[in-house]
Amino acid sequence: MSADAQNSPTQLQRDLRKERRSYMIGAVVSLVLTLPVFYAAMTGVTGRPLAIGAGLAALLQITVHLHYFLHLRIKGQTREDLHLVVFTLLILILMGGGTVWILFNLSSRM
Repeated sequence: MSADAQNSPTQLQRDLRKERRSYMIGAVVSLVLTLPVFYAAMTGVTGRPLAIGAGLAALLQITVHLHYFLHLRIKGQTREDLHLVVFTLLILILMGGGTVWILFNLSSRM
């Protein structure tokens, strides 16, 4: 039996442990970013402070999901991963911007 064959199960176990740890850290950080915004909304915080806090938490939440769940890193990524992220952002901006544009247009007509 070669040395690679003996080490492969332990390497696989280390990789699984590392991935599981990454998911757990991501889940905890996501909860830490989500719960304060829900608490603020449920206790009656309104207006600009809630909007700014929720917006910042949402941006941080996106980076947490990209890093811990989708395993997208800035360094060492392939060009296809970059295209995937840029295309997704473009679609989200078009959908969100179009929705806001339509709602403001309808609001001005009422």
